[in-house]
Amino acid sequence: MLENNFITHIFRPEVLALSAYHVANAAGFIKLDAMENPYSWSEEIKQQWLAALKDCALNRYPDPEARQLNATIKRVNNISDEFEVLLGNGSDEIIQLLLMALPPTASVLSTTPSFVMYKQISDCLGLRYHGVPLLADSFDLDLPAMLAAINEHQPSVIFLAYPNNPTSTLFNDAAIIKIIEAANGLVVIDEAYAPFADASFMNRLGQYDNLLVMRTVSKLGLAGLRLGYIAGLPAIIEQLHKIRLPYNINVLTQVSVEFALSNHEIFDQQTQAICSERARVFQHLNELDGITAYASAANFILFKTPKDQATAIFLAIKQQGVLIKNMSPQAGLLTDCLRVTIGQPEENTAFLAALQKSLAL
Repeated sequence: MLENNFITHIFRPEVLALSAYHVANAAGFIKLDAMENPYSWSEEIKQQWLAALKDCALNRYPDPEARQLNATIKRVNNISDEFEVLLGNGSDEIIQLLLMALPPTASVLSTTPSFVMYKQISDCLGLRYHGVPLLADSFDLDLPAMLAAINEHQPSVIFLAYPNNPTSTLFNDAAIIKIIEAANGLVVIDEAYAPFADASFMNRLGQYDNLLVMRTVSKLGLAGLRLGYIAGLPAIIEQLHKIRLPYNINVLTQVSVEFALSNHEIFDQQTQAICSERARVFQHLNELDGITAYASAANFILFKTPKDQATAIFLAIKQQGVLIKNMSPQAGLLTDCLRVTIGQPEENTAFLAALQKSLAL
């Protein structure tokens, strides 16, 4: 058995201080905890997809730059040829590449709360991470505090999730522009939930040299493929390619995403269904005594429970076979909060019934 002093001698203090990212076991539950698209494909589409996979050269390395898929992503997102796109094994890899490219003394800035991997990867690399609390009443950006933090810390990278995870807030775009203009470093607009928000900074790339826009296909219904991408000026993207591992996007993912994006009407229909259900769930949540649901621009809803009851309600819902996310342990603005992903209608109905029963216990 390894001695503890051996472990502490081998690994960096930043790594030893971290906790591993935990994913709950969802076997046997109605799974509404991970912001996934609940819909799959029809059998006809699945057969077409399998036909597309049939001739994949599994014995060969994939195109290291996924050029065909890259071109499709640029076309689907109306990204001009003056900008480049880098693909990652999920958005997580892109975040990691960006932060690995920074000097060891660099500062990184985001909001609190926000996507946990901004801080997780920054801490792992020993960077100076700073989180600026959102406004308590609206979960919107505290612009004066953000500008003050930019002035004080001079961050090399600022991450802004738009809409934000886990609050589902669509930040004020005028405030975001002021942040971009005030920043001396890169500003990454993380648009993982853009399909549900009808808002984007992709068309502003040409206005600001330090702007990068990051997206993923996960929330469209392709989470299992793990593909993210980031768009920006070629001079910036070139630096990320230098440290990107070769062949990071496997051939099955390249062909599958290419096929999926060629059938985008499927995702358009699913997105509309999710947004319709989001409105229904939001209304029902706010009709429950003691529950406050926050307006959502994503495929999930954050809601506040009665004081000091979030964990008990979460466990009571889980005992009824529905798995959502307990945000309360993160404390701060998320104290007493739970988060539910929008599922299929029958799943959402089961969640609402389980929540109502839990409140009555």
